[in-house]
Amino acid sequence: MKNKNNFKKQNILEGSRAVALTIKNIEPEVISAYPITPQTHIVEDLAKFKANGKANYEYVRAESEFAAASIILGASATGSRAYSATSSQGLLLMTEVVFNIAGLRLPVVMTVANRGVSSPITIWNDHQDAMTVRDAGWLMFFAENHQEAVAQHLLAYKVAEKLKLPAMVNIDGFVLTHSYEPVIIPSKSDIKKFLPKFKPNSNEYLNPKNPVTMGSFARPQYYQEIREDLHLTLKNSTKEIEKEFKLLQKTIGTDISSSDSSALLEYYGPKKAKTVIIAMGSMVGTIKDVSDEMKSVAVLKIKSFRPFPYEEIKRILKTNTNIAIIEKATSLGAVSPLAQEINQALNNDKKNIHSFVAGLGGRDITKKLIKKAVKIAKNKNKSSQSLYIT
Repeated sequence: MKNKNNFKKQNILEGSRAVALTIKNIEPEVISAYPITPQTHIVEDLAKFKANGKANYEYVRAESEFAAASIILGASATGSRAYSATSSQGLLLMTEVVFNIAGLRLPVVMTVANRGVSSPITIWNDHQDAMTVRDAGWLMFFAENHQEAVAQHLLAYKVAEKLKLPAMVNIDGFVLTHSYEPVIIPSKSDIKKFLPKFKPNSNEYLNPKNPVTMGSFARPQYYQEIREDLHLTLKNSTKEIEKEFKLLQKTIGTDISSSDSSALLEYYGPKKAKTVIIAMGSMVGTIKDVSDEMKSVAVLKIKSFRPFPYEEIKRILKTNTNIAIIEKATSLGAVSPLAQEINQALNNDKKNIHSFVAGLGGRDITKKLIKKAVKIAKNKNKSSQSLYIT
């Protein structure tokens, strides 16, 4: 595959391997993680790179996910580029530290190999783990395929380090982590054109020669303003994400970063389709196949869940009537997470919106299921609740 910069070689790689190679070439200074299915292959590869002398980062073995998150918090607080990866219960064990990392405005990047949460125990994919920490203050990207995951890690580091926000790249467990696809891994030299060495300002990290205070005690008259500042930075980061995405395409090439015009979302299918399916992650590939077969159905893929692209969604869906939201997460006792956001984005529009929960615990989302959702979505008797569909 060729672009205007140079010849990019595709390799058939496991998704976990593609992520690990990308992180190695990004050259973080500190990596810490604890193995958990289906994230394990990522950190195993990163450990092997270090052990075999192919990487210079510090690889710190942790006794738990809580410890791993604490280690990368400390590393980032001293001005180092830091990385971790986790999944499911591991992410939940990190929760306290995940909130602290965001509150301290540390540009940590973490891969989450999405997996359902207990109980009952499941090792298969859905998005309930990431949705549990969706309000922690992190940038949150969701990848459809291996190549998109590669690009999102590059974008995550660039935006995180520029805005002082942590970033989470979500890749579907097993569906992406353990499957093989053609993928291009950008070289270290290519990456440096877009993502130079991390050099924080002297007042932004801990240094005994230049003491600063981080995460200090906040009394009631200050706490709300501090949280609001984090909220506004995250909310307004859409412009910076789009700006850096265009730079990524320009410096490294669209064969690596995708030919899509937006880092926040992607519209696929007929422009004047009356019915649009909205989804995130790997199931979008199957939904695109359904769109190709049905001709009159389009797809809106959400790439960025935080910040959520409210205005962009409202602009794109201006002429569409029937909306089918399909997601691999549930908000127990309430409308599911993605549907909550879409309802907010389209609050004043007269749309026929239907919310579907599917694929929990790794259940297949088939073409038949998607077509069933489309048929229901065309029914004007919409429900205010999420429908569990199989």
